[in-house]
Order: sequence, then C-alpha cells, then structure tokens
Amino acid sequence: MGVYLSTPKTDKTSEDGENEKMRYGVSSMQGWRTSMEDAHAAILDLDNSTSFFGVYDGHGGQAVSKFCAKFLHQQVVKHEAYSAGDIGTAAQKSFLRMDEMMCGQRGWRELAILGNKMDQFSGMIEGLIWSPRSGNLKAVEDWSPEEGPHSNYDGPTCGSTACVAIIRNNQLVVANAGDSRCVLSRKGEAHNLSKDHKPDLEVEKERIYKAGGYIHFGRVNGSLNLARAIGDMELKRDKTLPPEKQILTANPDINSVELCEDDDFLVLACDGIWDCMSSQQLVDFVSEQLKTESKLSAVCEKVFDRCLAPVSGGEGCDNMTMILVQFKKPESGPSTSQQLDSSNDQEVPVQEVPKSD
Repeated sequence: MGVYLSTPKTDKTSEDGENEKMRYGVSSMQGWRTSMEDAHAAILDLDNSTSFFGVYDGHGGQAVSKFCAKFLHQQVVKHEAYSAGDIGTAAQKSFLRMDEMMCGQRGWRELAILGNKMDQFSGMIEGLIWSPRSGNLKAVEDWSPEEGPHSNYDGPTCGSTACVAIIRNNQLVVANAGDSRCVLSRKGEAHNLSKDHKPDLEVEKERIYKAGGYIHFGRVNGSLNLARAIGDMELKRDKTLPPEKQILTANPDINSVELCEDDDFLVLACDGIWDCMSSQQLVDFVSEQLKTESKLSAVCEKVFDRCLAPVSGGEGCDNMTMILVQFKKPESGPSTSQQLDSSNDQEVPVQEVPKSD
C-alpha cells in the first residue's frame, strides 16, 4: 500500500465563523494518504482588531504542523514588535521561534504528545514519565528549558510548511515558508501573496550551496522538495550559520498589502490543492461556487472533491486543507488602494516588511 491507501478517506473536518468584518470557512481531508499531516489555525479575534489564519502542511509526521497550529500565533502576539504595530517582524521572528521551542526536553515532550506517541493511560512517552507538573503543557511565557533524559534533544527530523495571513483593520500581512500558498481575489483576479519555496529558485539554490547542501532531482540533499520549512532540524545543524542561512530555513517571506473594496476573498491552502489547480483556476472555481453556496466550508469541501484523484498516485492524492476568508466590507479606502499586477497567477508586487536583525 505504501504511502497511499487502497481507497481514499473523503471524510472532511470543517468549521465556519464570522465577526463584523469577515467570515471564514475551513476544511481538511486526508484523501489517499495513509495519515493526515496537515494542521491549521483560524482565529477571528486574535485581539480586538486582528484576525489570524494559518495552514501548516506537515511531512514525515504530524507533530510539527500541530505544534505550529498550537503555538505560532501565541508567539506572534507575545513578540514586542506586535505591540509596536510591526506585525511582519513579529511573524518572522515567531516562525524562527518555532524551531527554538521544539528543541530540548520540553519541545521533545510536546512533539511526542502532538504526534500521538504518548500512552494516555500509563502517562508514558517512549519511556519517560509525564510529570504532573507539566500539566496540559500550556504555553509558559519564557518556555524555560527543563532538565531530563531529552534535554539535549536537537529538534524534530520531520517538518512542516507554514503560510499565515494576519489581518488588522485594512492591513493584510502574509508570512510564508514552504509551498503552501496564500492567494487574494481582487475583482476576480488571482494575486499570489506568497511564493512557493522550491529548491530550484535561484535565491534558494544560492543559500543551499553556500551552507554546504546540494540539490538532487529537485530535492534538498536528495530528500526534501522544499527549500524552507519549520522543523527538519537535521538540515539546520551548522552552528556557524544563523537560522536564515542554513541549508533549510524557517525564515519566511513577509508581504504586506492594504485591502480595499475590490477584494473579494482570501484563500490559504496546502500544496495538495495547488498541485491540481492554478491560483486563477481556484479563484474562478470559488467565485462560481459562491453564487449558490453561502457556507464557506462547503465551498472548500467542493474544491477537495474537484481535486481528488480517481486513483492513487500523482496529483490529487495529497492531504488537503483550505481556509476561505470572505471580506464583508472594507472600513474605508479607494477602490484600488494599492496597484496589483492583473495578470493571472502573478505575485502581488507588495511592499516587503523590514526584518530586524
């Protein structure tokens, strides 16, 4: 059976929500894969003026994607740059913080639980007693290190992409590491707000080679077909290099755009969708579905049905997760608050948010 099931699991896990500014629908489906490694976060009210949406596509296991879904938005809010209004820097630092938090005994224990490696009855995790003082492993302000059998744990060998959209008033900030994608529909035109980080991109190749890595058949060191991801710590072990310059990096691209009255909806989805549909094809499909379907999660489900392969192998066989965000109305602003490239599947020429050292 290998990495595929004999028949796909087409049950879908879906939810919807809304506030006065927007509404969203999210759905996920395991499909042909033998396990579900995607995770997501949809938080309408991160604070009283901010919403957070994130899609995390795991590989090699589900622990890292679930870790990101649980902790990444918490770290964004905690960062001092967030309070100062610099959402981009807060997001960038939080991506890198995920790798730091997953090391040591506490990171190991949290990943073991999220990866379902804990015996819930005996309280044992691969031979380690789950200390009562760890409770339900809620976030601690300083994520202080702990001593124990795995205090020297270097971090997980599995990993996850991360693509998040943070909306505060009319400002949209997108942070992305990997090949999940965020697309904005403006007047029916698809505009990519993120870049797929594949090893064949020049900027990625340059970093990989400088760090001592190589690319074989489109894969970093012959194994990973992504150039950026959270986790995968075996590709981040050169202690002479900063996190941004490792063979593989969790450092995200940060893009910021001002929303306007021409904006229809926003889509965040893992590559299980983009393998089957281009950005414009998805925007067209969603736009057509919205004419008759008001429940946004149902639109996501229809996208999965459209993409699912009839037989195992190839495109349409990956896990699928999608978040659809529809804007109710802009608070203010002209019809074109920021000029966007109108050609299909083009990246939005948005302003790069400065990153602090």
